[in-house]
Formats: sequence, C-alpha cells, structure tokens
Amino acid sequence: MLNFDEARFLRIQTGAVGLAERIDRSLAASLAAGAENLYFLGTGGVAYLMQPAFQLLQRRSTFPVFLDYPAELVVTGSRNLTNKSIVVMPSLSGATKESVAMLAKLKEVGATVLTFVGHEDTPLGRGGDHVFVNFAEDDTSCESFYIQSYLVALSIMKARGEIDNYDKVVSELKLLPARLVEVKRTFEPRANDFASRIAAADYHIFTGGGNTWTSAQYYATCILEEMQWIRTRPIHASDFFHGTLELVDKDVSVMLFKGEDAYRTLAERVENFVPNYTDKLTVLDSREFAMSGISEGVRGLASPIVLATVLERVSAHLEVMRNHPLITRRYYKRVNY
Repeated sequence: MLNFDEARFLRIQTGAVGLAERIDRSLAASLAAGAENLYFLGTGGVAYLMQPAFQLLQRRSTFPVFLDYPAELVVTGSRNLTNKSIVVMPSLSGATKESVAMLAKLKEVGATVLTFVGHEDTPLGRGGDHVFVNFAEDDTSCESFYIQSYLVALSIMKARGEIDNYDKVVSELKLLPARLVEVKRTFEPRANDFASRIAAADYHIFTGGGNTWTSAQYYATCILEEMQWIRTRPIHASDFFHGTLELVDKDVSVMLFKGEDAYRTLAERVENFVPNYTDKLTVLDSREFAMSGISEGVRGLASPIVLATVLERVSAHLEVMRNHPLITRRYYKRVNY
C-alpha cells in the first residue's frame, strides 16, 4: 500500500483500544463519586471525532451529556458545567490553544477532567485528572480518537446498567485494528480512482447521516480544506433537502458516505435523488467491507472508523497526485491568529 506503515498503524490502534480498562475504572470512580453529567470538549477536528460517542450517549443513555466549543465556554461558562461534571478533552498535540485555556477554566470550576492526548509532556498531558496517552499522528488519529471516545460512552452506559453486552462489544473493538488493515488492503486498488475524482474538481458537496456525518464533515473540512485547499460544502443528510439540493447540477461533485446504523435511510434518500441531476455522485459505504468477528451492532458503531481508515488511503494517493503534502499549510500554526 502506498506510503503505509502497517506495524505503526497496528501499534497505534491497538494502543487506543488497550485503554479500555483504565477508561472504565476512571469513569466508574467518577460516577460513584456523584458525577452528574459529561462534557465532550474538543477543539477543531478532534471535536468532530467525539460526535458519534456523544450521539450514542444522547440517544441511548439518560445520563446528561453535552458537546460544546471550549472557545465559547471559556468566555461564558455554563450552568451545567460544575464540580460534578466529567469533562473529556481530546487533543492530539496536547497543546491546542483553546483547549489549554479551557483546562484552566475547568480547574477553577473543579470538574473532573479526562484528557486524551498523543503526547504526554504537554499542557493537556500533564493537566488532566486522568490522562490517557496514545501516540498518533494525523494519518492515524481519527481511528484512535473514535475508539477512545466510544470507550468513554460505553463505560458510562455500563456503569449505569444501560448496556448488557459491554464486554462483548469491547472484545470486538479489540479485533478492529487488524480488521482495519484488511479494509485498507481491500480498498487500495480503488483509492487512486477515488482520489482522482476529488482532484478533478475544486468544489465538492460532502454528506452523510447518523455517525457517518462526522466522517463527511471531518474529511471535507480537516483534510480537503485544511490540508489540500479544496473548497467543500459539508452538509448533514438531514439538511440536504433544505437548501443544499439547489446547488446540485451536472457539474457538481457530491460525495456521499453511508454507514450501517439506523440512519442509513437518510443517505439512501440523497443517493436516490442526486443521480437525476449530476453524474458526479461518489458513494463510500462501510457495508462493502468484510470484517470477520465483528457483529452487526458493532459494525454500526464502527462505520465512521471504517470510513476514516478508507479515506486515509484516499489521502495518501491524493497528496501524491496533486503534489501537495498533507503537512503543507499557509496559515495553520504558521501565523498568529
């Protein structure tokens, strides 16, 4: 596979799921101590990666859960954010400016802070009440953070008696790293063609529903806009028919992501509409990929993880095709802002 280090990938993703027991113990202790709610407070792309876990808790647990912007909470605070809050703060660098400022605010509030970082010797790596370190880099961080955030959600549900197969789900998640390598290998022959479709246009509509919406939003914004300077329009499939459909014509590229959760029908509605007006519809469906030992329910949870691992293969080809390395930036961490 092009520019892919299999051993490194397996080490990072195995490290992510290997945090399950520590995460579970930390959250059980916080709940036993009287925690009343949970906040996911990431900044930028990593905040997107928390959305599937946030939605899982929002829809399947009665434990109050919030997903907010640290940059806003630093300014205003929240009546719900108290010393009885659990706060999950992910940051690959461990030094994201807005998150570091939020950490200081959380210390004042007295919330219990769980930080998830790629580097320990950093403000967030040193500053959490419970610190979870799993080295990763941009090309491997999506799967890692998806897994870790799901482990948080699953542990909350376990402690509250809202899931009856926690051990089975986690055991299947531990199979994921090796299965994801198989997914990459299966998709590799198609990756260059997929990249060519992206390179052929300077504007794309990205859409998906349920937990694959995160994949669409993340790839459009954090990879194509930030790392490739390609203009995109990310739109949730639920909102596609409330404005964005009017932008579809024969020259417009639409990238549709399909998952395996209950919201798949939202993507299918888009899929049925778009080909009537453009021949530039590209569909990426997690259901296409075999993953032995992964049950239907866990496949539904894992859809955004599968799409992330496939899209990494697209990115590897795209940066070579366009002679534009993913690390090239004009402004990000290069100028003051």
